[in-house]
Amino acid sequence: MARITFVGAGGSVLEAEAEIGQSVMIAAQQAGLDMEGACEGVMACSTCHVVVDAKWFDKLAPPTEEEEFMLDLSYGLQRTSRLACQILMTDALDGLVVTLPNEWRNMMI
Repeated sequence: MARITFVGAGGSVLEAEAEIGQSVMIAAQQAGLDMEGACEGVMACSTCHVVVDAKWFDKLAPPTEEEEFMLDLSYGLQRTSRLACQILMTDALDGLVVTLPNEWRNMMI
C-alpha cells in the first residue's frame, strides 16, 4: 500500500491509501472524494484532473501526448497538472500529494 494526500480546493486534507498499481483516480473515489472520472480512466475526459505537488511531479512517468491533449481541456491547468487516471501508484510514490481543482469540465455530456 502507498499513501496519498488529497488537498481539496478549499484547503481540506484527506489522507488515503492505494494499492500499488492502482490509479490515483480510483484511490480518490474509494476514499469518498468527489472525483467524477466520467470516462472511467480511458482518457476521453479531464474530470480527474489533479495538480501534483511540485516535489512529486518529477517522480511521475511523463504524460503521453493523449494525456497532454486532454489536460489542455482542463480548468485551472498548471505546470504540474496530470490526469489522476494516468498516475499509477508505486512504492516510490508513497506519500504523494495532489490538489483537486476548483472545478472540472465534462466533455462527455
